[in-house]
Amino acid sequence: MKPPKGLQPLVDNGMVDAVLRQLKSGKEASVFVVACGDEVRCAKVYKEAEHRGFHKLAQYQEGRKARGSRDARAMGKGGSRHGRKQQEEEWKNAEVEALYRLDYAGVRVPKPHGVHAGVLLMELVCDADGHPAPRLNDVDITPEQAREWHAFMMRQIVLMLCEGLIHGDLSEYNVLVDAQGPVVIDLPQAVSAASNNNAFSMLERDVNNMRATFGRSAPELLQTQYAREIWKLFQASELKPDSVLTGVFVDDSPEADVEAVLSQIEEARLEAEIRQRGRDAAEAADQ
Repeated sequence: MKPPKGLQPLVDNGMVDAVLRQLKSGKEASVFVVACGDEVRCAKVYKEAEHRGFHKLAQYQEGRKARGSRDARAMGKGGSRHGRKQQEEEWKNAEVEALYRLDYAGVRVPKPHGVHAGVLLMELVCDADGHPAPRLNDVDITPEQAREWHAFMMRQIVLMLCEGLIHGDLSEYNVLVDAQGPVVIDLPQAVSAASNNNAFSMLERDVNNMRATFGRSAPELLQTQYAREIWKLFQASELKPDSVLTGVFVDDSPEADVEAVLSQIEEARLEAEIRQRGRDAAEAADQ
């Protein structure tokens, strides 16, 4: 097929020999199957912000560090041209960096092959017949597979968190299934677990999305509480790649003493009233 505009620079410089076909067009990027020498790979061409459907970008970018003070200031002023450009670069770079880090950490992600002219080249994940792997939502899952793949995905989430990252948008639509099982994809919104205030809520959503997906085939999984169990270990600096998980969470934090809190509020209110009376009396005396 004729190379799209975003891929033309890679064809011109020899990084891509031919664009074979479009694989998908999503809310943030279009993915093409390309020939690179003897290998067939994926090329992910990111859409510009005005054409991208991903919402709440700011909460995902919280905690990301720009490469220079000028860039950091610009990102804080997203309305400026430089600010928008910097946000776009950080958005694209986040997936590249996450893929390299997670691939090195042993997470099942497409193997990255670099980014060129803003286009991410990576492994084409295939099924047992050599065709592009289907997404998890397109696969019929037996109860046994659901239990096995759910346990595997909990381990992938743990490995990501041990690397300091949370996917942030994990669902049955962002997981491929190849001959060996699930492969995690689509990581431009990956967040820092340590510096993003929304980290736990995103982790919980990722975990619960997997629970709901596999729970359709194995309903007993719907009763598990892996998100809180994993987060508790992470907060205590006890989470390891091989941590034993049970799916059971017991909240051992002390219950709030409601009566004591209300008593403190009442004492503060009375003290404020006494101070106000004193101020009123002083003003009356001055008059």
